Amino acid sequence: MIEIAICGACGRMGQRITKTVSNQEDMKIAAAIDKPGTPRAGEDIGKIASVEKLGVEVRGADEIEDVLTEANPDVLVDFTIAKAAVENVKAAANAGLPVVVGTTGFSDEQMKEMEKSIQEAEIPAIIASNMSLGVNVFFKMVEEVAEKLGEYDMELIETHHNQKIDAPSGTALTAAKIAAEASGKDLEKVAKFGREKGELGKRPKDEIGIHSVRAGDITGEHSFMFAGPSERVEVSHVAQSRQAFVTGVMKAIRYIREEGKPGKILDMQDVLFGK
Repeated sequence: MIEIAICGACGRMGQRITKTVSNQEDMKIAAAIDKPGTPRAGEDIGKIASVEKLGVEVRGADEIEDVLTEANPDVLVDFTIAKAAVENVKAAANAGLPVVVGTTGFSDEQMKEMEKSIQEAEIPAIIASNMSLGVNVFFKMVEEVAEKLGEYDMELIETHHNQKIDAPSGTALTAAKIAAEASGKDLEKVAKFGREKGELGKRPKDEIGIHSVRAGDITGEHSFMFAGPSERVEVSHVAQSRQAFVTGVMKAIRYIREEGKPGKILDMQDVLFGK
């Protein structure tokens, strides 16, 4: 039985993960952690997630070290915000606990901070900008097209709900990085995030355009266009429900238990393709 601690347990993804885990024969929720001082502290996470009572009370992240010691889970899953996730990963590292992180919006400094904790504690880790199995196939397709059509104009449009706090999405940045590397470009030099009003001049040949749309309750859409003389190729992915991400989380949890490597950060490409 894989016992799981969830950070961000009362959020939309946390509740979906709880609900899905409760239906797995080889998994159970061991700890439910939410933001520091959460008003839902003491409530049963099963009832919050609209499943049967699980006997696991929500605790605040300010108690995370005590929670992990008491619950002694096998894996920590984090779907919070970047700043909180860094601290949660540190706590997991101190507890010698493998981590699966689906949080996005990390700065380079925050990534380095997590990497240091993971390497020093030699815990297995999966950190992915998108846990969806389909999105990770999308990444693979973007890579293959960029290798073959790297001289074509590249434009990426990502669309999400109006409550998303980071832009561009972590998924969009990952796809752009993959396309840049596959076509021999430096993303930091060629990325163009949206376009301002006015005369901007002709489009630079190597530019990779990245555009963000925020509207309604759209779960997530990404479309990567490769446009050349008299033709274009588009690679797209549409998430119809957050359950697509949860399915990937289940696969990641099982993978890190069986294939996780001490002190090394893997992603969903490793999970799916054994990179």
